[in-house]
Amino acid sequence: MHAAEFDDSTAEYWARQIRIGTSIAAGVTLLSCVRVAVDWSPQHRWLFAPVLAAGLAQVAAFFLPWARLVRGPRVRRWLTVWWVAELPVLFLFSRIDRDGLMLYLPGASLLLVTAAALYGPTVVVGLGALSVAGYLALLPAVTSVNAVSVVSLVAIMSSLVALNAINAHSRRRLDARREAADRRTGMLLEAASDAVFAIDGRGAVRYSSPSAQRIFGLTGAEVTGRAMVELAHPDELAGLRAWMADLFAVPGGTARTEARLRRPDGSWLQLDVIGTNRVDDPALRAAVISLRDISRRKELEEQLSRQAFTDSLTGLPNRALFRDRLAQAVARRGGGAVTVLLIDLDDFKLVNDNLGHSAGDQLLATLAARLGAEMRRGDTLARLGGDEFAILAEDLDPDGAVVLAERLLQAGRDQVRLDSRDVTCSLSIGIATGDVPADQLLRDADLAMYAAKRAGRNAYAVFSPSMSRSVLEEAQQRVDLERGLEQDQFVVLYQPVVDMTTLRMTGVEALVRWQHPRDGLLGPYRFIATAEANGLIVPLGRWVLREACAQLARWRRATPAAAGLKINVNLSARQFQYAGLVADVAAAIGDAGVPAGSLTLEITESMLMEDVAGAIETLGALRALGVRLAIDDFGTGYSSLNYLKQLPVDIIKIDKTFVDQVDTDADDVALVDAVVGLCRALRLETVAEGIETDGQWLMLRQIGCDHGQGYLFGRPGDAASVTELLDRQPEPEPHREADLGRQPELDRQPELDRQPELEGEPVPVAAER
Repeated sequence: MHAAEFDDSTAEYWARQIRIGTSIAAGVTLLSCVRVAVDWSPQHRWLFAPVLAAGLAQVAAFFLPWARLVRGPRVRRWLTVWWVAELPVLFLFSRIDRDGLMLYLPGASLLLVTAAALYGPTVVVGLGALSVAGYLALLPAVTSVNAVSVVSLVAIMSSLVALNAINAHSRRRLDARREAADRRTGMLLEAASDAVFAIDGRGAVRYSSPSAQRIFGLTGAEVTGRAMVELAHPDELAGLRAWMADLFAVPGGTARTEARLRRPDGSWLQLDVIGTNRVDDPALRAAVISLRDISRRKELEEQLSRQAFTDSLTGLPNRALFRDRLAQAVARRGGGAVTVLLIDLDDFKLVNDNLGHSAGDQLLATLAARLGAEMRRGDTLARLGGDEFAILAEDLDPDGAVVLAERLLQAGRDQVRLDSRDVTCSLSIGIATGDVPADQLLRDADLAMYAAKRAGRNAYAVFSPSMSRSVLEEAQQRVDLERGLEQDQFVVLYQPVVDMTTLRMTGVEALVRWQHPRDGLLGPYRFIATAEANGLIVPLGRWVLREACAQLARWRRATPAAAGLKINVNLSARQFQYAGLVADVAAAIGDAGVPAGSLTLEITESMLMEDVAGAIETLGALRALGVRLAIDDFGTGYSSLNYLKQLPVDIIKIDKTFVDQVDTDADDVALVDAVVGLCRALRLETVAEGIETDGQWLMLRQIGCDHGQGYLFGRPGDAASVTELLDRQPEPEPHREADLGRQPELDRQPELDRQPELEGEPVPVAAER
């Protein structure tokens, strides 16, 4: 047995067996002293002193630290010599004693039994052979033993040797199996993603799994004996101690917490800690602590959380954070005035249309920096979305708000260099001050901002109650929306969704537009919010759903290339909350005669988080119909990753904000890679939105994103344009992939690029989701 095999339990077993053998040997030797003193002839009684010395030496040997000594191979070799040396001593004693033959056999048997408890069959057989040889050597001195007795005793002795050898062999086999099981367990623990500690009642580590060295960078020897709290973060020390006290207070109980532990290089690991109290188990007498590294998950959650409350382009607070701060400011003032300035960039759409979205993003970032430079310390500047900003100011009187607005207007009028062109823009600012609730204050500022726009733009306006006339305008828009539904003024455009590897169109997303009789083709940002607010979004969404399913049926009848085509339809927040949604979906697919699995319903992340329990129930009812479910704009709402396991969804659509710089920003690459890896682990498909360049496509394909959507593959078009794309699509070939560095074929359709919006007003990318 190698030194490495001598663990604590093996060493303790050897020490225990050695002490048993020493006790027996000491007892027999001391009894022999009595026999020498009483029964031996005077000429041999001088042996009393050495026999007594041997007995006392064996008594002293009992108290040696055998658990430590036996770990050394040299000590174990000398122990074998000790056992063998006992036989000559026993032989000489039996030779002198008149009843020596009778004493020899039980003494040799004791040696065999104690040796079999430690050594293998080879040592036992060797000792047995020497014992039988010694017995035969003693026979000539005895005249009263007949041949039958000799043969019988030799046979019994041989049987005893064989039995002990078999027992030694069986013990060795059991030891080998135990060691193999221990090695297997050790290898499994070493390969496990979790580290396992055994903690005693004092909080000290008694055992650490091999995987602890890989996770913490600490060997078992460096961890064993240390208190677990020594590794804890100072901020969490008290909490960890309280958690351990609660764990040890309940025998058999289990407790869970999160903690940060320090690595040797000074870095901190965020860990999920699960403890089970096994103090009552005599085999353990400790608490078993499982530690899983969740640092990357925490980083992803924090990044998603930051994304949920921070605008990715400007780094400013977003709408959700601004509303939260506004509500806190109103509550904190307790009736005092709070001021909100709502800022909108005039004609920003022209910049996007004429110079491109990259130039538009550059303009927004520059404007955010300029606005921030004009603010007071302690005020909050936020980007609410698109080209809309807001400022929250406390302790600012109306005159001070006007002065601030004038400075902001001047900052907005200064020229901005975009690539090789100088651009001049203007702002429209609405000011609202009062002790009204936060929502009303924001609404008043919004009314004032639109008043500034109606007054000619490049101006500010202070809210007054007369501005409520805009409510009447909204009522008029409701009438227009109702008339549009009655007169079929709405149309559906379709944007391709492609396989990232083959670039074949696998589906389309249905996007609604309003063919207004006066204003032309309107994008969704011109009417969806109003329809959502006044409830008309429900009948409008029902119409879009039925039209999309019917169009899919027409494509499938018209061309075999559409046999596997799927269609995506967005659900609005109010539509998702509508009690008749499931019935509407069932009727749409039933009337169109399309398979339920060919329809994918897209729900935004923020909609799901408003009422998770209700969302799960609604999604479950939709899933029961057989339709597929997708989370749209993933990462832009504040959601816990835990909910992804609970929500019955099939697809995650990665928001365009993650895709814009995925080919140039390492942080975006890491974030998208983490989301794709998470979806793959949860068996969810991924769709990247807003792909506009080859670089974005190549990087997303390398990461492993399943599907893509964006201007690179095709703009939204009418049903006929999708039919043309289907007809031009090559038949799928085994193992065929698009060549790297080649522009995707779907993006090279001049017909689609010439009529992206059915000759109407172009719609921003953001409006096309």
